[in-house]
Amino acid sequence: MKVGKELVKGLWSENPIFRLVLGMCPTLAVSTSVKNGLGMGLAATFVLVCSNAVISLMRKAIPAKVRIPCFIVVIATFVTIVDLVMKATVYDLHKELGLFIPLIVVNCIILGRAEAFASKNGFVLSIADGVGMGAGFTLALAVLGSIREVLGNGTFLDMPIGGIQPMILMILPPGAFIALGCLLGLMNHVAARRARKSGRAYAPPAQLDCRHCVICKWGAEE
Repeated sequence: MKVGKELVKGLWSENPIFRLVLGMCPTLAVSTSVKNGLGMGLAATFVLVCSNAVISLMRKAIPAKVRIPCFIVVIATFVTIVDLVMKATVYDLHKELGLFIPLIVVNCIILGRAEAFASKNGFVLSIADGVGMGAGFTLALAVLGSIREVLGNGTFLDMPIGGIQPMILMILPPGAFIALGCLLGLMNHVAARRARKSGRAYAPPAQLDCRHCVICKWGAEE
């Protein structure tokens, strides 16, 4: 049962992008199309699952004082594998994603799961956590990429869609922020409605709650 919970948590309750708001740099940069989103998501998922598995097996042998450098070495090993394999097999996609493939090494989702979960849990649960969080990351990138590709290019998976007037704004950086903001608001709205129907109080995640904004705190102090 616990394995099942770890597998599905990344899809909704702890989605890395829509609930935890992690990995924003690659999310906003590569989500201009479904193909790019799926490519980045699957690459990150491979690294996440493999690094979680290795770190879980080595967790008792890694000294606490050097755990972060050790985690980065493990993650970098699998990122190098992904980088070389993609360059050899899907060169066009590798070229599109560019620098963001090597930058998976410092993706806060990967390092965060290593520190918060894999280093404290067993092999099976760590793999389940990696698969779940990776699936949630891939799904979020695919959804965001679909919206931006359809509205920005008038295509889906590079196939033209009739009756849509492309808006170049959606494939530019401002379009990424607009689409992401709308999706975050939609997920908050759905979560709030579900909570009300079940008779529970709903508190938005701290990352999405404007009351946690530093600017507001400065205004209150003045």
